[in-house]
Amino acid sequence: MRRSPENGDAVSDAPASQRHTPQREAILRVIRRAHGPLTTGEIHKRARRLCPKLGIATVYRNVKLLLETDMIQPVILPDGETRYELAGLSHHHHFHCEVCHRVYDLDGCPVTVRHGMTLPGGFIVSDHELTLYGTCPRCASSEPV
Repeated sequence: MRRSPENGDAVSDAPASQRHTPQREAILRVIRRAHGPLTTGEIHKRARRLCPKLGIATVYRNVKLLLETDMIQPVILPDGETRYELAGLSHHHHFHCEVCHRVYDLDGCPVTVRHGMTLPGGFIVSDHELTLYGTCPRCASSEPV
């Protein structure tokens, strides 16, 4: 620990990737509690409830750092917007609500196509991703019948 020359506050000598700041903890807590991958805007909005002065630039810096340290991973859905979730999650797919635009994790895998399987035409499968679209339970319950 050393003292900041500007204001005398204690400053860690640890690299930025090893420091545990309140902002980073708030961002990680939001990602851990999410039930699906989040955009940086969604992370910012939710993390501000825990850390009211959190700026969007701080979110972008921390997301970059968390990616570099393999704590989170990007999820790129067909809509093109990059979302983020914890790294190392078990195999799963996503559901994108067309009403509220939230993305949810789906447990399990409904696809019977497996790694190494040969499809008609000679295509050999190495992996797969599936995004389902529709209406989430929350939006379905608020829609008029």
